Amino acid sequence: MEDVAAFAGVSRSTASRALNDDAYVSAAAREKVQAAARDLGYSPNQAARSLVTRRTGAIAVVLSEPESRLLDDPYRTSVMRAGYRELADVGRQMVLIFSDTREDLGKTVRFLEGGHVDGALVFAPHRADPLPKALRLLRIPVVFGGQAAGIRRGVHVVDFDNEGGARLAVQHLVASGRRRIGTIAGPQDQSASIDRLAGWRKTLLDAGLDPSDLAEEADFTLSGGANAMSALLARHPDLDAVFVASDMMAVGALRTLDAAGHRIPADVAVVSFDDNATLAPAMDPPLTSVHQDPREQVHAMVETLLQLLDDQSLKPRQQILPVSLAVRASS
Repeated sequence: MEDVAAFAGVSRSTASRALNDDAYVSAAAREKVQAAARDLGYSPNQAARSLVTRRTGAIAVVLSEPESRLLDDPYRTSVMRAGYRELADVGRQMVLIFSDTREDLGKTVRFLEGGHVDGALVFAPHRADPLPKALRLLRIPVVFGGQAAGIRRGVHVVDFDNEGGARLAVQHLVASGRRRIGTIAGPQDQSASIDRLAGWRKTLLDAGLDPSDLAEEADFTLSGGANAMSALLARHPDLDAVFVASDMMAVGALRTLDAAGHRIPADVAVVSFDDNATLAPAMDPPLTSVHQDPREQVHAMVETLLQLLDDQSLKPRQQILPVSLAVRASS
């Protein structure tokens, strides 16, 4: 900094203010300092700057799931890509953390508490997960993507309208004349899965249809969707539609239906949830799916986190993002 100041012919404090975009620096002085910095190849010492600003410029993206499951889940990989892009757009570095075991829990909390990041974007969907409660004690701001292990108060949450999305899916099937509408639900230890199952059930009841014994729980995997579809068909061979709680499970369901000789959608209509760009439109037939955009969710989370960094007194809120239905040939 002293070299830059001398080269530009200004004081060290003026050089510092110019490089930090301080308003109390003349345009001429700022231009001289910036030119000097470019000519000298000056780069700020981030460690030294952090001591002054108490900011690292890094944000953690925490995914509380087994690593193997995360890397096979197209929705979570979309979240990771969106996290990188959205944080880069606001000049922040993403630090990716996988937290799965009890041992991981302690390490994650210690890392976040250790001054390595300015805040955290956390995806912890399982209701029994101890991570969200542990993170409430942190001195850094935290924003959750989806419900935080069932914690409804005192946390910042950005979620999608999962129940409303399920309603859109089932209303579409009912409107097309389907009457035996089953569902392949996600794991019932996750709020999103619970809400999607509730939306399916309530919409059938509103339409005067009986949902009894028409639900099968699976694990958001392709094989889970395939096995659940087999179980539904075994109990209800007259099934004429199915709402599947994720695109990945729907791929498995489509394979099972095809192997069983069911034409789609002539015999069984299929509607799923996620509208993943690499899955839903590419299936045969292309999947009708409830559209939710991970980048939209992460963008809202980053906006909230930046507001928290400026104002720690910002009141916790639940932000629910709308969804829509992308209708394709499967229904």
